[in-house]
Amino acid sequence: MFTQDDRAFDRQHIWHPYTSLHEPLPCYPVVAAEKCQLELADGRRLVDGMSSWWAAIHGYNHPRLNQALQQQMAQMSHVMFGGITHPAAVQLCRQLVSMTPEALECVFLADSGSVAVEVSMKMAMQYWLGRGERRQQFLTLQRGYHGDTFAAMSVCDPDNSMHSLWRGFLPPHHFAAAPQCAFDDAWDERDIDDFARLIAQHHTQIAAVILEPIVQGAGGMRFYHPRYLQRVREYCDRYGLLLIADEIATGFGRSGKLFACEHAQIVPDILCLGKALTGGTMTLSATLTTREVADTIGRSEAGCFMHGPTFMGNPLACAVASASLALVQEGAWQRQVAGIEQQLRDQLLALRSHPQVADVRVLGAIGVVESRTPVNMAAIQRFFVDQGVWIRPFGRLIYLMPPYIITADELAQLTTAIGRALDNPALFNA
Repeated sequence: MFTQDDRAFDRQHIWHPYTSLHEPLPCYPVVAAEKCQLELADGRRLVDGMSSWWAAIHGYNHPRLNQALQQQMAQMSHVMFGGITHPAAVQLCRQLVSMTPEALECVFLADSGSVAVEVSMKMAMQYWLGRGERRQQFLTLQRGYHGDTFAAMSVCDPDNSMHSLWRGFLPPHHFAAAPQCAFDDAWDERDIDDFARLIAQHHTQIAAVILEPIVQGAGGMRFYHPRYLQRVREYCDRYGLLLIADEIATGFGRSGKLFACEHAQIVPDILCLGKALTGGTMTLSATLTTREVADTIGRSEAGCFMHGPTFMGNPLACAVASASLALVQEGAWQRQVAGIEQQLRDQLLALRSHPQVADVRVLGAIGVVESRTPVNMAAIQRFFVDQGVWIRPFGRLIYLMPPYIITADELAQLTTAIGRALDNPALFNA
């Protein structure tokens, strides 16, 4: 039950992501969720095109995920990870080591994707301390996004991201021009020139290269050429630098491969995972690295890796993540994602000729319609809810990342709603 008083309290007292308390955007109360649909307090049901920010890949209220939580809760909900281990964490880490490239055999469990990025950057810096050097700079890409905590924000695009406000507060790093060759384009070797120039110029100060492989997410929903990622790996090898792959958004099948790095057949030195790790049920992340990196960190002055969240290795989160990964390992996602990709191509690519559309992009279970002008967030959100769908655009990007279990009819409801929105000029700012 969600009352008018609840709604008023929420509006007056509760912050929501990237929303003002002074003039908050409308909020729609959800009271239940099942498979690919959200139920509002007034009884309306919305087809979810967001997977709760790309995490709920198996849909909502999945019986196997619920069972894992219930079984673990009957044993223990939480226990500190310092000096203690437990079966749920061991089982999860076994699965992560078996699913990821062979070289990535050391796992650090944390609370969220942003923290996984923080952990990866600390790993890289402490790796160099173990080698007797102080390296505090990172090389990354323009139009990238890596999270909301301070180290993560410092490697987000400083000019065009949601974190440009914090310029001057964050440590400066090196930003190569964003890749211009799209995923399906012919490769142009000039695309790597700016990255090559920066890594040659600054490699003695750089601790690591950090990037989102193939898919640049919240920084622009762009899909770049696999050869670019291969060339980045080659340059890191040439200069002896670590490569951090932020697969928080792309991990576990979203791009059509289990991990987006597989499109380029490269292996990072450090891998960040989150979002879909628990099937969207609880917050959890993992940072994996090589034995060499782990051993070198152990030889630093501290003698150990200097990080340890209170809820590290939370048994409930580990148990449900283990159940989620078991579903992934069964392999149905491959057929599901391929079907979503084909339907998105069939139904979204036709919108390229619409006068309001600048571009349409599809890769795996990701569909993006880029409009020529920014959306009016409050108006377009209301429109989509009236259409019976949940789509959360930002800027000029109307995108879909639905649960893998979505039906063809449900997906068609989402794509149809986008087409109808494009026909309504009032939903876009001039």
